[in-house]
Amino acid sequence: MTHRGSRVLHVGSLSRVEGEGALHLKVRGRRVTRAQLQIYEPPRFFEAFLRGRAHTEPPDITARVCGICPVAYQMSACAAIEDACGITVHPQVQELRRLLYCGEWIESQALHIYLLHAPDFLGRDSAIDLARTHRAEVERGLRLKQSGNAVMELIGGRAIHPVNVRLGGFHRAPTRAELAPLAEQLRRAADDAWQTVRWVAGFDFPDAEVDADFLALAAPGTYAIERGTPAVLRPDGRIETFPVYDFLSRVREEQVPHSTALHARLDGRRHLTGSLARFAISGRWLSRTAVQAAREAGLGDPCAGAVCRNPFRSILVRAVEIVYAIDEALRITANYEPPEHPYVEVPPVAGTGHGATEAPRGLLYHRYLLDSAGLVADARLVPPTAQNQGAIEEDLRRIAERALAQGDVGDEELRVLAERAIRNHDPCISCSTHFLDLTVDRGAATPAVPVDPGADSSATPGQAPR
Repeated sequence: MTHRGSRVLHVGSLSRVEGEGALHLKVRGRRVTRAQLQIYEPPRFFEAFLRGRAHTEPPDITARVCGICPVAYQMSACAAIEDACGITVHPQVQELRRLLYCGEWIESQALHIYLLHAPDFLGRDSAIDLARTHRAEVERGLRLKQSGNAVMELIGGRAIHPVNVRLGGFHRAPTRAELAPLAEQLRRAADDAWQTVRWVAGFDFPDAEVDADFLALAAPGTYAIERGTPAVLRPDGRIETFPVYDFLSRVREEQVPHSTALHARLDGRRHLTGSLARFAISGRWLSRTAVQAAREAGLGDPCAGAVCRNPFRSILVRAVEIVYAIDEALRITANYEPPEHPYVEVPPVAGTGHGATEAPRGLLYHRYLLDSAGLVADARLVPPTAQNQGAIEEDLRRIAERALAQGDVGDEELRVLAERAIRNHDPCISCSTHFLDLTVDRGAATPAVPVDPGADSSATPGQAPR
């Protein structure tokens, strides 16, 4: 085979990524003329069956969108509905929400680093395979995940789909005595987090760069997690913000023929949300320990405006974010005073509310239209992965084309490279366990597997849930 040959490459399923889909690469010579990330998952109808439900229900219902990031959906739903009803929660309740969210960040980022992403850098097929050669490291990752789960269990009532969250706050707030054992566990986890940074800093990172706009929440004085204002970092270094109620006018979604999930563009351009965007926009607000970890990891000085645009190095940023989330959790537990009331009542009001939080995979936006009876008349959910699809496709095209430019690339080598490029972005297409069929069209007439584009929009069925 030479670079002038024609071939079609079909790859089965890719584990270690959540969801189901296919990739179609059209190659001519050493150029990739088309890269399509095809998502063919069936509709899940979340926005449709939210309609007609009481305004108190979306936090519990939307938590079921994802078993790994339920808090992200709960917090975005609460933010949007409380915005519609004109309610502000007590500062101590807000801090408890941030603590709960830190738990989700810790467990989710640890899961991604150790079980989904690290095997790529160490030449292993799975986390089980990795445990055969790096048992101590995998056990460290599981300890970190357990510490995040412990936070979610104490504050949220359970680690998966927390039941203690409610509109206006929590059903019950913990006592200071109940937080003491948690703080001790987090202090032990802090050492594991540092070891994680040092471990992943030793990985070999291919050269790559994304030129998409970065989108993340910004909250001056803190690294945005559970609240903030949408901020955009352009490739030329300009940062601009816009109010969350303008989100749908700035981030436009459209159906594409090759996917049942929507594609989104920010001001008509591809954009990327997630760890790389957060680090670039808010890195200066990391804790002192996390800043030191970023420097040690080779990410530069976030206080001086360091930006990382290499998606292969996103694993480093996620490790730094674990350090930060543990720091924040320890800060909150040390300063915690139980609120007089764990929640405020949120009476129904006719109106529209907008909310956004930072899920581990990026900015998650919710919008709800409530009628005078407090019923949901319309709902829009815009998850991170749906926003990232266009940037992922362009990233795949560039990485594959760069490999082809360096010489002939075999089918297996190209498959592995494509899988790694996708896992860099940690996409969560659904809570399924398989994701990718890869088709590389090198000139043959064989068409890609047909995809039913569905009828989904952010307010209709086919959207990917994260």
